[in-house]
Amino acid sequence: MKTKWPIQLLVYAIIALGALSFLFPFVYMILTSFIKGAYSLPRPKEVFSVVPDLYNYKLVWSKNNFARYFLNSSVVTLVAMTGSLFLGCLTAYGFARFTFPGKEFLFRTFLLTMMIPGVINIIPQFLIVKSLGLVDTYGGLWLIYIGGGVVGSAFFLRGFFQSIPKEYEESVLIDGGGNWRIFWNIYLPQSMPAIATLAIFSFQGTWEEYFTALVIIKDEAMRTLPIALLMFNDKYATNYSWIFAASIIALLPTVLLYILFQKRFVQSGFNEGGVKG
Repeated sequence: MKTKWPIQLLVYAIIALGALSFLFPFVYMILTSFIKGAYSLPRPKEVFSVVPDLYNYKLVWSKNNFARYFLNSSVVTLVAMTGSLFLGCLTAYGFARFTFPGKEFLFRTFLLTMMIPGVINIIPQFLIVKSLGLVDTYGGLWLIYIGGGVVGSAFFLRGFFQSIPKEYEESVLIDGGGNWRIFWNIYLPQSMPAIATLAIFSFQGTWEEYFTALVIIKDEAMRTLPIALLMFNDKYATNYSWIFAASIIALLPTVLLYILFQKRFVQSGFNEGGVKG
C-alpha cells in the first residue's frame, strides 16, 4: 500500500500540471482584456499585476454594432436550440416506441446524413432556401439549423427513450391518457439529463456557427456574432485588449449555460428506482 502513494502523487501532479497548462492561456486572455491599450501581447509580469476593469468591455460592447450582433445570435440560437430539441425529442419518441414499415432503414438513413460534412451540404441547402424565398432571413437559418439538429438529437435520445420502463406507460393508459401525455409527462422528465446535455451542445454549435450564417445572411444588420467577431478582428487586429474582451463576451453565454445545466448532465441510473419488479 505504501508503494502506491508515490505513484498516485505523481499521477495527481501530472494531472494538475496538465490542467494548469490548459487553464493558463484562458487566464492570460482574461487578464489581458483588462489592460488598456495592449497593442502587443503583454508580458506575464504586466498581466498578473493588472487591476480588473471593465473599461475595454464597455468600449467593445458599443463599437461596430457589437451589441446588435450579440442580440441577433441570441435570438437565432435560442429558437434553433428549442426547435431542434423539441422536434428531436418527438422524432426519437417515434423511433423508440412506434413500429412502422421501414423504421430501421429510415433511422439508418438519418444517421447517414450525419456523416456528410456540412461544407458539402451548403450548396443544396442554399438552393432550397433560395427556392423558398428565405435567403437573408432568420427563417432560412432556422430551417438549416433545426433540420440538422433534429437528426443528432433523435439519435442521441432514442437510446434513452428505449431504456424507460414500459410500466410507466401502462399507468398513464389506465388513467385514460394517450401518447402525447406519455411523451410529455413521462419521457421528457425522465430524459432531462440527456436533454440538458443536448441543449448545451446545440447552443454551442449554433452560437459558434459561422459558415452557414455567412452564406445565408447578406444584410449586415442581421449578421450573427461569429461574423461580427471576424470583422472586429480584422479592424482592430493590433489591439489585443479589445480582441480578447470581445472573445470573452462571445464565450460567456456558453459558459453560463454549462453552469446552469451541469447538474443535469447525463449520468448513469437516471431512471432507476421508478419501477421495481
